[in-house]
Amino acid sequence: MKILVLSDSHSGLRFMRQCINAVRPNAVVHLGDYYDDGATMAQEYPHLYFYGVPGNCDKYCNIVGAPETLISMVCGVRLFMTHGHLHGVKGGLDRLLCDASIHQVQAALFGHTHSPMCARTKEGMWILNPGSCACESGSAGLITVENGEISDCRLLQQSDLESFS
Repeated sequence: MKILVLSDSHSGLRFMRQCINAVRPNAVVHLGDYYDDGATMAQEYPHLYFYGVPGNCDKYCNIVGAPETLISMVCGVRLFMTHGHLHGVKGGLDRLLCDASIHQVQAALFGHTHSPMCARTKEGMWILNPGSCACESGSAGLITVENGEISDCRLLQQSDLESFS
């Protein structure tokens, strides 16, 4: 199963659509900054499972009932999903990793910095920031799940999308 992770779309829907059409994921996670972009994709692709959290740029939108941090099973794996601004990720990942560890997740997903990164802690938890999908030269994240475990976690650029065709 494949989970596509997007963040910081800022109304840049074209790359989001390209990613969804190329990867053909089972689920999509949108980590905010233009939460409505994730909602738009959910309407356009009703057969996919969508998960989303608002970002700091969404604070003036009237988003009712959307948690700023979401801990949920997605495609059989437990994920910690947040935009990152409330965890101070621009200053480091300590708060994010502490909160994610408490919830015993397999991956901590965040955005906010627009800087893509994918790594694994010594304890085995994946840390993924897909960067910004705001333009065609944007980036995204891809989590592959097999038998209830994350078998692969990586970043995607525009050029990577061609390999899915």
